[in-house]
Amino acid sequence: MRRVVITGMGAISALGHDAPSCWREMLAGRSAIGPIQAVAAEVLRAPIAAEVRGYDPLAHFDDKRLALLDRVSQFALVSAREAVRQSGLDFETDGLRDRTAVIVGTAVGGETSNAEASRRLYGENGRVHPFTIVRVMANAPACQLSIEYGVTGPAFAVVSACASSNHALAQALQMIRGGSVDVALSGGAEACITLGLTKAWEAMRVLAEDTCRPFCLQRRGLVLGEGAAIFVLEEYEHARRRGATILAEFAGAGMSSDASDIVLPSQAGAANAIRRALADARLAPESIGYINAHGTATPLNDPTESRAIREVFGAHADTIAVSSTKAVHGHALGAAGALELIAAIGALNEQAVPPTANFIDPDPQCDLDYVPNIARERRVDAALSNSFAFGGLNAVLAIRRAE
Repeated sequence: MRRVVITGMGAISALGHDAPSCWREMLAGRSAIGPIQAVAAEVLRAPIAAEVRGYDPLAHFDDKRLALLDRVSQFALVSAREAVRQSGLDFETDGLRDRTAVIVGTAVGGETSNAEASRRLYGENGRVHPFTIVRVMANAPACQLSIEYGVTGPAFAVVSACASSNHALAQALQMIRGGSVDVALSGGAEACITLGLTKAWEAMRVLAEDTCRPFCLQRRGLVLGEGAAIFVLEEYEHARRRGATILAEFAGAGMSSDASDIVLPSQAGAANAIRRALADARLAPESIGYINAHGTATPLNDPTESRAIREVFGAHADTIAVSSTKAVHGHALGAAGALELIAAIGALNEQAVPPTANFIDPDPQCDLDYVPNIARERRVDAALSNSFAFGGLNAVLAIRRAE
């Protein structure tokens, strides 16, 4: 079976405008959650978010290109440029454009353009922007990446709510393994902080009004975030031949569906995805040193995920460092898994585990080691990254140190 490695990563989030900044802030446990700016705070019960701030689109795109790009596609392109630059790939050589795929996850696509179109249609003159469709469509980020690099291999979007990134990365892994392509640009992007969508999350009564506190007794719910992370995945021998720096081996992925409830999490479904990721990666449970948890800080997710981890790992669960970095970068929905893969890669490469920030008191229902508030040095040879989405869609990634 062909091995797959990660040779580039790029990101933009509330924590910073590149992957190293995002990792540093995760490791420091410095929360980027603050008063919401994209929406009038006075109309919200939960007026906080983890927004990308200090971002100037014109620093990245000219006016002509920008007219075609929703914020979600901008984030995807900014992240991809960083990832490709780090990888050192040249798509003009050896027919690589034809041997490269682009697979990008997003939960809601061009939400900012959708909100703008609604405002014009119902609140102004009834005329919408002529590029609304090409901005809004969920596949726009993937298409824009393929255009940016002239990639002519398979390019498409994956939409599976909060598991979109992990499903996209898992699909890319399988395509390289199976020999369809040698390289893939994959990850996730989201720009979901609009009035309509924020009010919709409020209506579900799952948004916290103070901050995001995963796994602790005082948790009150999730906090919306935004951003993107894109990775260069590459067949191992292809990367080795060109002398690329390997950030991690993408060892496996596990997927499952609960087939039970549209919103309630399932211990069995989560546990199945974790087991399948371990089996696909050919990793023993005892080899896992770190799990970046889905950890939304909602009352039901955190104990359900904790029980699933304990079900799979048994007594070894007590020795695994488990943290949720959503406490610092918020819940970026379809981009969440991609942003969190940065934490797992960082843990492998620096042998340090980012903390679960904003942690106050333990919850008796959540009985694992959540690395509260302070990063920890520890040996990590292999790690998992969990994503569990509404609809009962579960996707878990397994990575290990490159040999």
